[in-house]
Amino acid sequence: MFLTISTTGTAAHPATDLGFLLHKHPAKAQSFSTAQGTAHVFYPEAAEHRCTAALLLEVDPVALVRRGRGKGRGGAPDSALAQYVNDRPYAAGSLLAVALSTVFKSALRGVCAQRPERAARPLPLRVEVPVVPARGGADLVRRLFEPMGWRVTAEPVQLDPRFPEWGESRYVSLLLEGELPLSAALRHLYVLLPVLDDAKHYWVAPDEVDKLLRAGEGWLEDHPEQKLITARYRSRRWSLAREAMERLELARLAEADDTEAEELDNAVDESVDTEEKPVPLAAQRREAISGALRAAGAARVLDLGCGQGQLVGELLKDVRYTEVVGVDVSVRALNVAARRLRLERMGERQAGRVRLLQGSLTYTDARLKGYDAAVLSEVIEHLDLPRLPALEYAVFGSARPHTVIVTTPNVEYNVRWETLPAGHSRHSDHRFEWTRAEFADWAQAVAARHGYAVAYRPVGPDDPEVGPPTQMAVFTLAGDTATTTTTTTNQKEAAA
Repeated sequence: MFLTISTTGTAAHPATDLGFLLHKHPAKAQSFSTAQGTAHVFYPEAAEHRCTAALLLEVDPVALVRRGRGKGRGGAPDSALAQYVNDRPYAAGSLLAVALSTVFKSALRGVCAQRPERAARPLPLRVEVPVVPARGGADLVRRLFEPMGWRVTAEPVQLDPRFPEWGESRYVSLLLEGELPLSAALRHLYVLLPVLDDAKHYWVAPDEVDKLLRAGEGWLEDHPEQKLITARYRSRRWSLAREAMERLELARLAEADDTEAEELDNAVDESVDTEEKPVPLAAQRREAISGALRAAGAARVLDLGCGQGQLVGELLKDVRYTEVVGVDVSVRALNVAARRLRLERMGERQAGRVRLLQGSLTYTDARLKGYDAAVLSEVIEHLDLPRLPALEYAVFGSARPHTVIVTTPNVEYNVRWETLPAGHSRHSDHRFEWTRAEFADWAQAVAARHGYAVAYRPVGPDDPEVGPPTQMAVFTLAGDTATTTTTTTNQKEAAA
């Protein structure tokens, strides 16, 4: 298996910077042992104006068979010799993708201490792969790569040039040209080479979903062939494919919520005549959550659906919190949170108090167990109602922190927003917005099912007719002497 990556440069930015980005010196030929065989990296050309890096993977078909990986797609050989006589040593597919992630691990992540500005900037790239299996032909190759900005040349390979009447094989010769960051190009290849092959030649474990989401972050969420990519990358293991699709959808919603501030949350009522600067609702909500956490005596806190880390940053300012963990389905949001919190500049003691984890809140996660408190701030309304029971069990049934704080918009208050058209939600990705009575019904049912008591508190100005703009429920494990409860009857009477 063979591919080359080429770029051009100038005197100010020589093409040989490619060596820094790949972390492989242009003057050396290097070899690496991988689970698939021996990978060689060398540079056919390395000059100021043009540089080319080549990756050659020598696959041992016999070794693959001995490890149980040389079988046909159905788990059994197609014929007596199929285990040994196949295209694995020649056609770029899943094995080359794994070699890419092994040999160019830092480049795949966009990490380059020597040339950080070059790692983040688009480069003029030319990627050539002589032989690629393409189940779907050249048309599918173009449908997969062109949406990311590549100019695609996919030439079908003849079965035998001596006998053109035999027709074309299922292989293409692939050329990709475009201006992209090197890390993006490598991630495209890492995901799409196995998709084109439509067969993985190693065990597909559940963590493949995490690998796909990490490599697909920033482009897979909106790719027109997302469903096909997800299914083929999961080797048509439909349970994993379904999980990946659900998490991509949640990531899309999270991105929409995180990349632009909610105007209503950050707006203030300028008609109020006051000498003090009005406090945006988002800041009032964080203060209310902090107060509830202090009252609960929490020291180790989960921020579930942490977004860009605003609440995490607020909690880290208070030394009473010994550990703050932000969890979000969106890798991009977590990257923004890491930059916002300046994790790379934190001292050792401060950095030891914070962690950012990628995960879906609709799946149980052993990492989330054993914490004093969990916060779901403006999260539940972004889920379809049929998904709420899964989140409920993951948080209240599995993770089971001592205290859970949930905030959500109060739809009754929407009439007080002059800029919000009648009948519209506060955010385009809100799947529902509840009245105070509806929120109380849900919260009381959750508390009863999982052994919690629940209290309700207003966030923002508590309008005598329509209530507060944000409603908050504080769940505490039943039996705690410090627990104070408010019944749904009181909540419904307030709503009335």
